[in-house]
Amino acid sequence: MDSQPDVGGKSWGQMLLGELASAWKSIRTNPFGWIVVVIAAFAMVATLPGRTHGLGMITERLLVDPAFGLTPVSYADMNCWATLLGGLFCLPCGYLIDRFGLKSALTVTVVALGLVVVGMTRISGWWPFFIALVLTRGFGQSALSVISITMVGKWFKGPITLPMAVYTLLLSMGFAYAFQFAKPYAEADWRELWGRLGWLLLLVMTPLALLLPREKLKSRAEVSESLIKTEVGFTLFQAMCTPTFWVFGLSISVIALIGAGNSLFNQSILKQQGFSTAVYYNLGTLTGMVALLFKLPVGWLGQRCPLNYLNAVGLFILSSGLFWFPFVRTETTITLYGIMMGISGSITTILFFSIWGQAYGRAHLGQIQSVAQMMTVLASALGPLVFAECFERFGSYVPAFQILAGIVALLAVWSLLVRVPSPEDAAQFVDNPRGLTAAQESC
Repeated sequence: MDSQPDVGGKSWGQMLLGELASAWKSIRTNPFGWIVVVIAAFAMVATLPGRTHGLGMITERLLVDPAFGLTPVSYADMNCWATLLGGLFCLPCGYLIDRFGLKSALTVTVVALGLVVVGMTRISGWWPFFIALVLTRGFGQSALSVISITMVGKWFKGPITLPMAVYTLLLSMGFAYAFQFAKPYAEADWRELWGRLGWLLLLVMTPLALLLPREKLKSRAEVSESLIKTEVGFTLFQAMCTPTFWVFGLSISVIALIGAGNSLFNQSILKQQGFSTAVYYNLGTLTGMVALLFKLPVGWLGQRCPLNYLNAVGLFILSSGLFWFPFVRTETTITLYGIMMGISGSITTILFFSIWGQAYGRAHLGQIQSVAQMMTVLASALGPLVFAECFERFGSYVPAFQILAGIVALLAVWSLLVRVPSPEDAAQFVDNPRGLTAAQESC
């Protein structure tokens, strides 16, 4: 009997060799694309000063800094408004990417963020700090995130879940190293850490941005001609007329809302379930490790499975975990919960990064992803408010988990029903003013 099982007439060894050969061919045929994957991951890690996790490293020190006179409540309100206003930076960023190219947009944004971060160490007063916070959110969490996730989509044609899996793997490792970099400054003045991060942006990330290969930009006449030939894919308006845009956009927005609220109150949530502080740290480590392990398998599956079905699987796992969490009381069940969150997070993150270029083409990808990113930023700003309001009204976080579990389950069902378009489908918009393809109308 053959010791290796056959799948479609091929042994597992033959399949593995075929996959390795395919990966090597991709690297040989698009070497610049894989360089872009690495630079894009660095760019996303560079958003740390504008993210909640980055600002969380200095929150306690900001609250006791007499230069600003902040209280926990005033800082929370300030942070919410800064996140909402910063989210508006996504829209012009998307236009600049499509008009002037990734290299120019990345370089300008990195320099702007670096100057703002360094400048924060030299200011005092409530309003100057609020303005600086808006700018770090705008240039970091919003604009630089849009640029980073657009970079891979602009440099790869067809299914891009595998390059995106590598990208998310690299950025996860990068964020982990960033926290280790900040650890020695845990007791130092926040300005020392912030200043070093700002200078790293200016002296390390800026040269990397200048190394980015410059993509070929088309003139307006060429774009118009290509649009008629349906070679450039969907415009922003056309993309927003498809159900797929809203299924994936709303899915990741709800996930961002859950993630922001859950991460901010996670220790309190776990304590309410009867778990110690040690479980809080162990759960974070477990979830991150599981997500890392599943990134490449999810990327491989995305090359072969319909993305809406894969998205539904990730959402169903998330919905099940959220619904089940209020009943989690033991070490074994909290471990299973962490595994579920890690798997679902790996699936939904890779698909959010991959879907826009694969479904809508590359010509207007910056604008399309800018709107999607803005939705997630706005949702993440509301997440802590949803969880806090739930606890204030009911004295428990359980209703929030159960309601959100239902919403996620509905999005999973919707994801099963939509058809993911391809860039060539943009041709049907010429004769269909409603902006829906015949296949999509039938769903």
